[in-house]
Formats: sequence, structure tokens, C-alpha cells
Amino acid sequence: MTKIQTIERFIFERQPHTAHGEFTNLLYDIALVAKLIAYKTNRAGLVDILGRVGVVNVQGESQQKLDVFADELIVRICDHTGRLCVMASEEREDIITIPSEYRKGAYVLVFDPLDGSSNIDVNVSIGTIFGIYRCKDWDLRGRLEDVLQPARDLAAAGYILFGASTMMVYSTGQGVHGFTLDLEIGEFLLSHENMELPEPPAYYSVNHAYYERWSSNVQRYVRWLQGQDGSDAPILSSRYIGSLVADFHRNLLRGGVFFYPAEIKKPNGKIRLLYEAGPLAFLIKQAGGYASDGRQPILDITPANLHQRVPFYIGNHSLVKRAEYFIGQDE
Repeated sequence: MTKIQTIERFIFERQPHTAHGEFTNLLYDIALVAKLIAYKTNRAGLVDILGRVGVVNVQGESQQKLDVFADELIVRICDHTGRLCVMASEEREDIITIPSEYRKGAYVLVFDPLDGSSNIDVNVSIGTIFGIYRCKDWDLRGRLEDVLQPARDLAAAGYILFGASTMMVYSTGQGVHGFTLDLEIGEFLLSHENMELPEPPAYYSVNHAYYERWSSNVQRYVRWLQGQDGSDAPILSSRYIGSLVADFHRNLLRGGVFFYPAEIKKPNGKIRLLYEAGPLAFLIKQAGGYASDGRQPILDITPANLHQRVPFYIGNHSLVKRAEYFIGQDE
């Protein structure tokens, strides 16, 4: 790169000449969200935002205080701008409608406000995941049907990583681009243009503690990744953080596969299709990779409900296709 580019300049220079600015400004809104959440997470040890709030979200999980803060912040920033027709959050049971006093927009925002937030107590990286769809019916204010779209129809997707530095990574279908927050000037600067998965891959990421809960075919896949099953096994190291955004980001930069398989007693897995798997599947395709539920592309799955879960394999194309090969074999 020969010039410093803010995220605003980067987005503006790449928007089509026919654009009216709503989509561009929606991405600016998300960048603002990133700055505000980053400020709070960087002060997590100094203010009362650690730990649980004492309630359980729609997923049956104890909500963290930062989850609640991030969820409410995104809604407050985005519900009145005239850019959205509806929103959906992993933390809320139903869709989030746009108040009638505000103009209806053309886009749909789905988001996981703070993935891995329990890790903030131990100073481990966490993140926000988002996806943007186009409203299906421009005459209506926003319905469930506008939210339940396959990830292949996303207009944009991305994540914000809150770690040693804060990064915003996104794609509008024209490559994957990463921006790092410069705290001195309070701006996101282009730091990773046209990110692509490297070959050969370096890592595989899975929670080995659940090995006995997986099918024999998934176990075979893990042994293959470890070089124990097959002469064509890759040479990989194991890395698992437990924050999806952090594991995904590392593998995007270094190459590899992240997976959260179905379990014998949980055949639908754990990862949420709408808020996590779909947006990351959109991103990984733009970076030259692939995402699957073990049998079909994540991009092709139309959500049946807001909080549908799926088994999840994502990363370098060859590693994910090999997972499909093992899983597709007869028991």
C-alpha cells in the first residue's frame, strides 16, 4: 500500500456510481459500533461490565454484561437511520422491528453482538459478527421472511475482532478487506487488503475434549488431520482459542480449518446459522475457502428459524471437502 486509507475512504471509492449511500453509511454505522465496543472492552477490568447479568438468552446461555451492552448499542445506533427494514440478534427471541416513526430502509442486519464474551473475564479475544441482506419486499417495513435468507444472498458480511488491536474485516462480494483501529486518531485504517487463505494451511481448530461425543467418521477426520489416518494427511498444528472470531481470524491469515461438529446427542451442532455460520461462510468464499455443515455448503442453507444451529466446518477448501468425504461415508 502506498497511501493511508481510512475505512470511510476505502468504502466510498468502491461504491458503484449508482449508489445512494445507504449501504455505505450502514457500513460506517458498524464501524462506529466497533469503536464504542472496543472502548468498553479495553476498560473491562476498570468498570463494572464483567461477568453475567443473571438472565438467560434465547439460546439457553447465561448472558454476559458485555453481550447486553453490545446488543443494545447496535440496536440504538441502527434503528433510526432509515437504512434498515428489520434486524435480528442472536440475543433476542424475535426479530427487531424498526419503530414506525423512523423511515424504512432497504437492508436487513443480522448480528451476534459479542461472540465469546465469557472470555473477556480472562482477557481473551472476542468479536462481533454481522451480515447484511437486502429487504425482499420494499413496500413492507420488515418481516421474518426478510431475515430468513440463505447466506449466498448476503450483500455484505464481516466481523470485528477485539484483541491486542481492534480489527474490522468485511466483504461486499469483492474480496475480503481488513482494517485496524488506530487509537491515536480514532480511525480504522486499511491494513489487510484482499485477504486470501494461504496454501499450504497451517492449523486445525477444534475442541478435542468433545472427541467421544462425535461420530466415528468425524473422529476419523480428526485422526486424518493429525496424520494418523491416511498417507495424504496435511502437516498441521492444533490451535483452539474458544472464541469463534479469534479462531476464524487466525486461520484466515495462516490457513487452516475450524470445525464444531454435530454431536451424537446434539445432531444439529452448536453454531448459529444466521448469525455466525452464514456471514463467515460468505467471507471465507471471498477469501478462496469453503464452509460446509459436513454435507452441503453453508451458503445454500435457508434458515428455517431465527436460531437454527448447524454443524460447521470452515477454512481452506481442501480441508473442508475432506471433512465432507469422511462424514459422507457409511458408518
